[in-house]
Amino acid sequence: MVNAPRARSHYGNEDVDRLLTEIVTAVGHDANDDLVRSLMVTALEMDGADIDRLELKIANQSLAEMLNAWRVFSPYSDNAKVTIFGSARTKPDHPDYELAVEFGRLIAARGWMAITGAGPGIMTAGIEGTGIDNAFGVNIVLPFEQKAANIIDGDEKLATFRYFFTRKLTFMKETDAFALFPGGFGTLDETFELLTLVQTGKSYPVPIVMLDHGQSGYWAAVERFVEHELQGGGMISEHDRALYLRTHDPAEAVEYICSFYSCYHSLRFVGKRLVLRLRAPLDDDALAAINVEFADIVSAGEIEPIEATRAEVRDNDQLDLPRIAFQFDNRSFSRLVALIRRINQVGGDNGVHTAPRLSHDVGPSHDEDIVGDS
Repeated sequence: MVNAPRARSHYGNEDVDRLLTEIVTAVGHDANDDLVRSLMVTALEMDGADIDRLELKIANQSLAEMLNAWRVFSPYSDNAKVTIFGSARTKPDHPDYELAVEFGRLIAARGWMAITGAGPGIMTAGIEGTGIDNAFGVNIVLPFEQKAANIIDGDEKLATFRYFFTRKLTFMKETDAFALFPGGFGTLDETFELLTLVQTGKSYPVPIVMLDHGQSGYWAAVERFVEHELQGGGMISEHDRALYLRTHDPAEAVEYICSFYSCYHSLRFVGKRLVLRLRAPLDDDALAAINVEFADIVSAGEIEPIEATRAEVRDNDQLDLPRIAFQFDNRSFSRLVALIRRINQVGGDNGVHTAPRLSHDVGPSHDEDIVGDS
């Protein structure tokens, strides 16, 4: 197997490594010193590599944009957020605009904040619905559009980007759900990238809703393409089509999003097992039924309740929540989303507000031990 390159924590020159230690020490010790040092080594290696000034500018600008975004979102890390995608060209008198306003109003009433692209159309509609106090803007600088929409321009919850890929990273990283409204190339790009990331396990499981007005055929046409061309051509499985809900009803969309966290809270890979943290424990009958229905994604053993793992205790990671764990096949991520939905059906409640302190993890950590202290 060919592994992706790993960042190094030592430059390889004794004098330089000593200076790096002094610099890291000078700014204060914390648990992230090793990563900060590794970032510095990577920057120095860029300087020594045979790359031109433009490539260095891209790397530098990308890090600056990510840092700015993290500063914008960090004070609100405990707040659940939904990302709203849709066309910048949708007019205020269009039914989809009104639908986005109503969706924003309903989701904000359930304790959620919204993230939009900070532009006009559906993006402004989402902000109008949730209210500016509950909205973030993730703005992209375009040749024909340099500023964010007036509704959010100048707000402290606005982050601006030069690159689409850093902006997309922010959309994906900072959210707990997605509401997709009709749009152009950009909306379809975001939609299919999102589905790809969840399908392949490169992003954590999230509720995804496709919304349009009752007379619209937009998402129905997309779904026909997915069914006939992608699934029909053997390019995706039937389980992949269950990654999203298509609806005309904003109330149904909001309930679908909130119910995704009615029992399920978050997940974390530890060692060879996947740990699912829950808001309430499952009874024996529910757990037995889940084991039968989802045996196909368990590579060994069964789905069972556990205590917090040593890795979670070390990181003080959601220790107050009950959890279940199993050896996941690391392939069936669409079925994992179905498992989460089933857990919510047997252990959750309708009408819930958002779960606090949502926390998401991606990818196995095989160097960590699943075994508890006992």
